[in-house]
Amino acid sequence: MTGSDAASPRVDTSRPHPARVYDWWLGGKDNYPVDEELARKILAVDPAAVRGARANRRFMHRATRVVAEAGLRQFLDIGTGIPTEPNLHQVAQRVAPECRIVYADNDPIVLRHAEALLHGSAEGSTDYVHADVRDPDTILRLAGDLLDFSRPVALSLVALTHYLGDAADGDDVHGLLKRYVDALAPGSYLILSQVTPDLNPEAIEKAAGLFRRSGTPFHPRSLAEFSRFFEGLDLLGPGVIPVTGWRPDPEDVAAQAEGIVPVYAGVARKS
Repeated sequence: MTGSDAASPRVDTSRPHPARVYDWWLGGKDNYPVDEELARKILAVDPAAVRGARANRRFMHRATRVVAEAGLRQFLDIGTGIPTEPNLHQVAQRVAPECRIVYADNDPIVLRHAEALLHGSAEGSTDYVHADVRDPDTILRLAGDLLDFSRPVALSLVALTHYLGDAADGDDVHGLLKRYVDALAPGSYLILSQVTPDLNPEAIEKAAGLFRRSGTPFHPRSLAEFSRFFEGLDLLGPGVIPVTGWRPDPEDVAAQAEGIVPVYAGVARKS
């Protein structure tokens, strides 16, 4: 296992962390009262929050399977979150056991679970990088110990970009994504999902306010803003679409009847 720091960082339980809030919505146990409190508050104003977390997870499964079936054998998953089976490496290695996967996250709890993330197929390889998405040089350098960036890589940031701002003197999320994509070889794929205000503006505005008051930046984006992430890439059909509609399995079709999930998703290929 690689990492940006030799010592394990201390878990801050004084404020909620997005990965742990997400874990609570998924029914996980790796969260603290402060995370549960925020998760419940958001669920009260946005009843689609749990559906959205589950829909995001299923989208990751489908997108990973699609690109693995297209021949991809290398994956870089940034903002992986707390392991919830099946995880990306399990989905990819079911298609092709020789797949190589690197996970990256900045949550100390994910670091504690890294050993579980590394249990993949005997033919393939998995690794974990403890680093922040805002530090592409570190992530790409450490991921390069396992992945060959001269060959295609599937880069996934599922339900992560809405925690990153747009300001040029801040996160510069579109510029940040471009730095990652520029490092990828032709034939690589970009897998993204992002909360949007387009489909339920009132609920998302209230949820965003709760996140921000808790100390977590939150930036829902419109269809046009989200689509910008794919500029210069070739979108796979059906293009940018609400997450439950992206190449749905029967479970996703059934979930659509439960109501709107205000999340966009897309997968694109670098020519």
